[in-house]
Amino acid sequence: MAKGTPAVQALTRAKIAFTLHEYDFVATPGAIGLQAALAMGVAPERVQKTLMAVVDEQELVVAVIAVDRELDLKALAKAAGGKRAAMAEVARAERATGYVKGGISPFGQKKRHRTFLDATALALPTIIVNGGRRGLQIELAPADLLAATAGTATALARVI
Repeated sequence: MAKGTPAVQALTRAKIAFTLHEYDFVATPGAIGLQAALAMGVAPERVQKTLMAVVDEQELVVAVIAVDRELDLKALAKAAGGKRAAMAEVARAERATGYVKGGISPFGQKKRHRTFLDATALALPTIIVNGGRRGLQIELAPADLLAATAGTATALARVI
């Protein structure tokens, strides 16, 4: 397995328990996360997508929500103490995180960004997030994601 991603290294340094999962990545526009859930044979609500957004045209933040949900940008802006939020341009997200689209992890980013986890994830024993490259996923407890990122759990998503 690819154990050298910055995400894996960050969790190892933090002594956080996790399990790696690999699958054959297929670029499916608009459905990368759902494809990952299908490939791994897990329920979509367990697989989380890592989204990068810009609050008040200034601060880049991380939003982690289930792949079968849609980010509520107003809720994210409010959680971040701002008025508006918009999805970050792909190039900006890639530069800021050091990862490529489809491989952005909430862990081991080039610079730490405030991280917000959708509160529905707290009801699950474990969640699965990107491991820092396409086709690599990390399974861990939601509380461990919050600890590793100094994140905040809040209502961020709505059912598609």
